[in-house]
Amino acid sequence: MNKYEETLAQYFTELDDATVQMEVEKIVRENYEKYNNVAVYKQIFNCIDLTTLRSEDYTESVARFTKRVNDFENEHGDMPNVAAICVYPNYAGTVRMNLEVSDVNIAAVSGGFPSSQTFTEVKVAETMLAVKDGADEIDIVINVGDMLAGNYEEVCDEIAELKCACGDAHLKVILETGALKTASMIKKASLLAIYSGADFIKTSTGKQEPAATLEAAYVMCQAIKEYYDKTGTMIGFKPAGGISTTADAVKYYCIVATVLGEEWLNNRYFRFGASRLANNLLSDIWGKEVKYF
Repeated sequence: MNKYEETLAQYFTELDDATVQMEVEKIVRENYEKYNNVAVYKQIFNCIDLTTLRSEDYTESVARFTKRVNDFENEHGDMPNVAAICVYPNYAGTVRMNLEVSDVNIAAVSGGFPSSQTFTEVKVAETMLAVKDGADEIDIVINVGDMLAGNYEEVCDEIAELKCACGDAHLKVILETGALKTASMIKKASLLAIYSGADFIKTSTGKQEPAATLEAAYVMCQAIKEYYDKTGTMIGFKPAGGISTTADAVKYYCIVATVLGEEWLNNRYFRFGASRLANNLLSDIWGKEVKYF
C-alpha cells in the first residue's frame, strides 16, 4: 500500500449514492427556510467569484468587466462586494491594472483549463505567469483520467507541483465531479487534493455536464470536515457550474452550514463560481430586476 492509499484508508470512502441523495434532501428540507432570507443572500453575494471565461473575452472587455466591480462599491457602499474576479490567466494582468477596490481578489483558471490535458511543465509555467501578473488565486483541474484510472501518485504529484508554483497565491483544485460520477470517487478525489496542498476544492469547470450538484457538494464538505477533524487544517469549498438562481445558492449554503458549520460561512472558506448568480441575488435583495453585471 502506497502513501496515497494509506491516506485514503484513514477515511470512509465507500459511499452509497442513494444514501447521499437522501441526506442532501433531508438537509435542504430542514434548513432551507431558515437560510432563505436577504441577510444570507448578501452573504452569498460576498462569496461570489464573478467569472468571465468566454472565448470572446479580450483586453477591453475584461477591463470593462473589472470596472463594473469597481463601480459597484462606489454606487452601493451599503452592500458587500463580490469576493473575486475570475478570468483566464492571460487576463490576470488586465484585472490587476484596472481593479481599484481592495477587498476583491484576482482569480485565474490555469493548468490547461478546462480539460487539464497538457504537459505539467506548461501548467506550471501558466500558473507562475498568472501569479506574476497579479493573480491572488489559481483554479486548476485535476487530471480526471488519471484519477479514474487509480493513478493517484500522478494526480497528487501534479497538484503538489502546481501548489509550489503558486507561491503565496491560493490554490483551488477543481475535481470535475460530473466526470467522476460516484460519491466514492468524489470523496477520494477530495481527500487526495487536500492532502496534496489544495487551499480550496471546487466542484466543476462549468464547461462539462453535469456540473455542480448538491450531492457532490455534500461529499466534498464531508471530506473537508473529516480532514479538519484529523489535522486541524481548514480547507475552503467552492461550488461552480450551473448555479444561477438564488434558490440554488441557498441550497448550497444549507449544505455548507450543516456539514461544515459557522466557521466556513465567509468568503475566506466559501466561494461560488458564477456569472449569472450575482444579478439574480441582487434582484432578490432589492426586490426588482437587476442587470448590473
